[in-house]
Formats: sequence, C-alpha cells, structure tokens
Amino acid sequence: MTSRSETAAGFTLIEMIVVIAILGLMMVLVSVNGTPVSPATHARAAAEAISGALRTARSEAVTDNRGVEVTIDLTRRSYRLGAAPAVTLPGDLRLALLTSTDQQVSDSVGRIRFNPDGSSSGGRVSVEGGNRTWWVGIDWLSGRVSIVEKPRL
Repeated sequence: MTSRSETAAGFTLIEMIVVIAILGLMMVLVSVNGTPVSPATHARAAAEAISGALRTARSEAVTDNRGVEVTIDLTRRSYRLGAAPAVTLPGDLRLALLTSTDQQVSDSVGRIRFNPDGSSSGGRVSVEGGNRTWWVGIDWLSGRVSIVEKPRL
C-alpha cells in the first residue's frame, strides 16, 4: 500500500496565477512599446488622413450647398477642416502645399477651398517622411482628390 504522505507532482493554484500574471504583464509591455513606426509609414498615414479631410470637405460643400475649406499649416504640421479643431501630424514629417495665391494665408499657411458645385481651388499637398513622399492632389475642376507616391528619379 502507498501512503498519502507522498506529494503529488503538479503546480499549485498560486503558481499558476503568478505565471499568468507575469505573461499578462509581458503582453502589456510589448503592446505599449510595440514595433516602432517608420517615418515612411507616418507619411502614408498622414497623406490618407489629409485626403480623407479633403474628400469630407468636398462632400460637405456639395451636400450643404456652401463653400468649405481645409487649412494646411506647414509650420505646425497640421490641417483643419472648416472650423473643426486642427489635427496635428507626427513631428517626423515634412509638408509642402501648392495652391493658388488667393488661398495662401501666409508663407506657411494655405487653404484648399471646395465650392458647392464640387469644384475646388485645386492644388497639391506633399507629405514626406523617411525616404518616401506622397502627393495628395486636388483637381480644380472636379474637386477629385487622389494620392500618389512621388516617383523616384
């Protein structure tokens, strides 16, 4: 006969809880620090965000039958749709704006204006990060917004 005094192999409940807590803490630390995002990825995301704001402005202009502007601030690396709060882009980006002279507020601030018929003042926003540059183009006649990667020469 074997006696019950022999200890059984296995883990106690406290040991399991400690291991699960450590694993959970490690997962939180990995997700917080995460993988660093490259400036090129920031540039693409910023170009997408700016184009989204421009498309929204065109849609609002047509729907509400009024002019709507998107203001681009090159110094602060931000954009603003109408009277909404400005959206600041990551600091590792460089912006450039090509627009008509009547839409330039200052050397570093300009606008793209959309009219009730869908047309616009036209122009281009360049977003550069890392070794990539994205052009967000706005057609003056149709107000169409497009994104293309600047060709490498």
